[in-house]
Amino acid sequence: MKRRRVLKSLAVTGTGTLGALAGCLGGALDSNPNVTLNQPEKYSDEYSYPNWNDKLPDVTVPAPIDGKSVSIRNIDTPVLTTFFFSHCRTVCPLLIGALQKVQMDSIENGYTDSVTFVPMTFDPARDDAKRLKAYTEKMNIATDVDNWQFLRPKSEQRATEVIQKKFGVRFVKDPMKNSDNYMFTHTMVVVLANADGYVERAYSEKSPDPEQIINDLKKVR
Repeated sequence: MKRRRVLKSLAVTGTGTLGALAGCLGGALDSNPNVTLNQPEKYSDEYSYPNWNDKLPDVTVPAPIDGKSVSIRNIDTPVLTTFFFSHCRTVCPLLIGALQKVQMDSIENGYTDSVTFVPMTFDPARDDAKRLKAYTEKMNIATDVDNWQFLRPKSEQRATEVIQKKFGVRFVKDPMKNSDNYMFTHTMVVVLANADGYVERAYSEKSPDPEQIINDLKKVR
């Protein structure tokens, strides 16, 4: 992914989110041989996270529930990912929920082998295998079709290296008053990449539209 300056974005709501709407560049619809979808109307090349026509980072991250690791660039289907922590009560359930609806559509319409879901936590201290397994059940993720893996960097340092430095997704730990617990202020984004690892869309809405993702994915897969 090419280097960009990280935009200084305002926290929005709840635990907070960083980075929201890309700037409009006059509705240019440039095509590119690396991607299927045209350049989106609302597009900026100054966001730090992977955006249209960027290559996903070459990283390998553990998938603790199954006890294996996933190499992002070795996935041979279109990919959907987002960045979250399971204790989040505001935007993260919306991000994961949007992906869950896409997964359900893949089951109902017979294309489970044509998409892979790899949401990644930036809270490895709390999001261990047991916690992520419970979160899988809470969010109604289907586990019998083998197209969803929650990814967990091994440590907080590794989460910073992979998620902030490689993916350009910002997160800041926010200690809670009168408590040892903490929350996060973080970038909200869902990324759709094609089977070659190039980003087709980066959805930066607080509540991504599953139908839009499904429609875009249909063109990509």
